[in-house]
Amino acid sequence: MKELSAVIARQYIDAVAVFEALAEATAEAAQVRGGMYWHAGPASSPESRYLVRTTPAGAEKSLGPRTPETQAIYDKFTQRKQASAERLAGLKAALDQQQRMNRALRVGRVDPLVVALLNRLASSQLSEHFRVVGTHALCAYETAAGVRLEADALATRDIDLLWDTRKRITFFAQLARVDSSMLGVLKKADPTFRMRQSQKYTAVNKDGFEVDIIRREQTGDDPHPIKLSDADEDFWVAQARRGNVLLDSPSFSAVIVATNGTMARMNTVHPATFVAFKRWMAAQTDRDALKRRRDALQADAVDQLLERYFPQI
Repeated sequence: MKELSAVIARQYIDAVAVFEALAEATAEAAQVRGGMYWHAGPASSPESRYLVRTTPAGAEKSLGPRTPETQAIYDKFTQRKQASAERLAGLKAALDQQQRMNRALRVGRVDPLVVALLNRLASSQLSEHFRVVGTHALCAYETAAGVRLEADALATRDIDLLWDTRKRITFFAQLARVDSSMLGVLKKADPTFRMRQSQKYTAVNKDGFEVDIIRREQTGDDPHPIKLSDADEDFWVAQARRGNVLLDSPSFSAVIVATNGTMARMNTVHPATFVAFKRWMAAQTDRDALKRRRDALQADAVDQLLERYFPQI
């Protein structure tokens, strides 16, 4: 492994600061979505005005007649909305600049599609229902440590997303609000994604990049088999051996950077869990020998990161 240069490390720190500030500003802006306006009173009282709160979906709610109190509510809302819009615009411009710097200095080496997929999950408010597991988790670990692992350890053409069956009710409700299917969510990042007919837990794009969605083995009242939507084409989630270990692991999160400079937050499992799980996989005699060797290589690499860069966790 190789530590990042001081210039690249400094750029990454600056870029993450802007990325996180924009994420906070976006969350704050959600509190003032929609609008407020004064609605004219009935014909019997044409001079009266009523304050109405609107939602992005078009719903309306009356907050009462015009009084000093409702006027204060209106004034505060419009001031917050304007300030929020100005803050968002400024931070988006700042992030664009930071991402251009990321690209110029070659800060990141993640596939831009991975970043686009993670950002699509985030903008759809589905991130909390998934963890990145498998090889791509190394991107979060090496980024947080400020190092570059050997390229052989990171080589992969797929991403594994562990779906949290414990939150399935809220997941289905949120998915229904943002799209007709999970495949539809992925297509907003890359419209060429299609379900593999021979492997229904996998979507593949025109370049052969695959997204696998897996889950823990059935336990308790977990339904199985389970499909992520009623759409004709969507994921039938596959059970993963010892997936409960990954699901129950403490979380680990880092902002990753793509080769084109774009950024996304990756949520994955604790590095110690990754090491233990990869060592278990490397010991499975029914697993392909080449994959077992890579499992051992990845476990050793992350174990070194834990010892040298993550002693506090």
